[in-house]
Amino acid sequence: MSFEQRVREIAREDGRFTPDAFIFLHEALGYTVRLFNKEEAELEEERHVTGRELYQGLEALAKSQFGPLAANVWATWGIKEPLDWGHVVFLLVEGQILRSRPEDTVEDFRLEADFEKAFVTDYEVPEIDGD
Repeated sequence: MSFEQRVREIAREDGRFTPDAFIFLHEALGYTVRLFNKEEAELEEERHVTGRELYQGLEALAKSQFGPLAANVWATWGIKEPLDWGHVVFLLVEGQILRSRPEDTVEDFRLEADFEKAFVTDYEVPEIDGD
């Protein structure tokens, strides 16, 4: 079964989040590993990112891909707060797509975040290189 097929199955069985949320999280995981300069780590445990780090990567990637519409996009996927991303992570862990450490919990994603502020109020239009 392909990754996308498995994700669609997990999303359908759980019912809270669309497959796009799972796919985006998987993409953001790689982005986060690069963001925190862990891609060259020799051991898998050294490449591990925390819930807080992953949320930072999710937010940064969402800003990059969706700009000030990121919160709206996330809402259409069923993501209303950072804790929802923790649920997505652990659904992927239960589905044996991701692995976690014993100390990792859904609660690692219980973070104070204001999507409106992060994606709209504080949004800065990226400069476009005119050269």
